[in-house]
Amino acid sequence: MRVSEQDFVGRDVITVSDFRREEILFLLDTAARFENETGTPLAGRVIAALFFEASTRTRLSFESAVGRLGGTSIGFAEAGASSATKGENLSDTVRVVEGYSDLLLLRHPLEGAARLAAEFVDIPVVNCGDGAHQHPTQTFVDLYTMRRECGRLDGLHVVFCGDLRFGRAVHSLVSVLALFNARVTLVSPSFLRLPAEHRHTLESNGVIYNEAPDLESSLAEADVLYMTRVQRERFTDPLEYERFKDTYTLDLNVLKRASDQLAILHPLPRVNEIAREVDGQSHAAYFRQAHYGVAVRKALLALLLGVAGEVPK
Repeated sequence: MRVSEQDFVGRDVITVSDFRREEILFLLDTAARFENETGTPLAGRVIAALFFEASTRTRLSFESAVGRLGGTSIGFAEAGASSATKGENLSDTVRVVEGYSDLLLLRHPLEGAARLAAEFVDIPVVNCGDGAHQHPTQTFVDLYTMRRECGRLDGLHVVFCGDLRFGRAVHSLVSVLALFNARVTLVSPSFLRLPAEHRHTLESNGVIYNEAPDLESSLAEADVLYMTRVQRERFTDPLEYERFKDTYTLDLNVLKRASDQLAILHPLPRVNEIAREVDGQSHAAYFRQAHYGVAVRKALLALLLGVAGEVPK
């Protein structure tokens, strides 16, 4: 089915499963157009960013995207700067902010918060991370990075390593890999294993996957290594975090087993799961990945607000 810009106008972006393969590819193609875009299609538009949880790359790349396209950003970067500290509930907050803006970006520690917000407002809502559930715009950035770094999306062998239990970026990405005939290897300690619901998604979509405890032996045939940090903020027991935080460290010695074409991605921030010595290697794509986020989010905002057509093809 042919995709057009009209298919995106006014839509909510809650999970990646809401988007078909053709729509994702259309978004990525649009992002390529927007990489060096300097026009102002968002002039007069106001984007509200309500971040109830800490963020650097997602919030700042969206703010950069808005500013580079001539729009205006409003909002807050932590829950303590909002009326949530006074007891205001999320539905009231988003209903108020709807009157100030044309699109709502929401990050919240509770799973399902973005979907709830979308039920109360008529402007587009973009999920910028809801607890350990999903982070759809990160997935779009990840796919864009894979295509840029590997030259294709179809048929890649993707190795996920680290915190697969709480990593919402991982949960979003594995749910769409079936659309691109990927092969998947999951590397984690048993406590941080990919949740059953996401393993079931892989199985039900026919994705070939295996689970392995060892990172080094998983790299020989990998096209993409997706590293993740062990997320301190998701642990209720600090001792459990201390037990697992150093399970995997990617360094030059581990990389000896990797193919020359391997691309290393990481949603960032990193702690100590990737040694600094890896940064200078051609494999290291994670900072480029963060930078690609601006182009992808420019394209997404323009599509949702119906102004992507103002950018020359």
